[in-house]
Amino acid sequence: MSKFTKRSNGQEVMDNLTCSGKTVHQALKELDFINHWLGGNKITLNGISKLLPKEISGNSVSVVDIGCGSGSILTKIRASIKRNGIRFRLLGYDANPNMIAYAETNCEDSDEIIFRTENIFQASFRSQRFDIINATLFLHHFTTDELIELLKALKKQARVGIVINDLHRHPLAYYSIKVLTSIFSKSTMVKFDAPLSVLRGFKKKEWIEILDKAGITNYSLTWRWAFRWQLIIPAG
Repeated sequence: MSKFTKRSNGQEVMDNLTCSGKTVHQALKELDFINHWLGGNKITLNGISKLLPKEISGNSVSVVDIGCGSGSILTKIRASIKRNGIRFRLLGYDANPNMIAYAETNCEDSDEIIFRTENIFQASFRSQRFDIINATLFLHHFTTDELIELLKALKKQARVGIVINDLHRHPLAYYSIKVLTSIFSKSTMVKFDAPLSVLRGFKKKEWIEILDKAGITNYSLTWRWAFRWQLIIPAG
């Protein structure tokens, strides 16, 4: 059976919630670089712009990034929203306290962003509501059953909608990132995790099945370069 037939259940180094130190910092820097130059950030920003209400009526918009990692995407969301003259409240959540510590340093000039260490499966997180919930390169870390449960919960928490930007499992994506990281990456973590992330990514039919089992029928699922899925789930 081809390694691309089914989603891998292999564990990435990043899945260890105690991972920390220079190894993680180097990996986060490289992942931010890859995401920027392959155009991945644009997918998230485009999705959020599509969900933003046409009229804010003076109220602020809350945007939460789950699995926020370095926090870099939140700084880009902030800049994008500011250009539109919208008042906002930005929050980043990650279950790894070392990631949050790095994000706070990485985004120290962004006092408008609040970072919190919290597991999104815990009741303390699920009791909260936000306007827009964003997940960039995060959901492939979970099993199909976990994703179904998670999407059911997030749908109840989002007042405006959910934006998901994640990987398309494809041979070209896998071998391309494997070659690129072997040549240019200084991080053993990135060299291991990046190809595995692709193997944990999704095919279109898998997203459709997950959404169906989560009871979500109103959504937009679009393939975007480079081998990404943009999934937008409006509230309601």
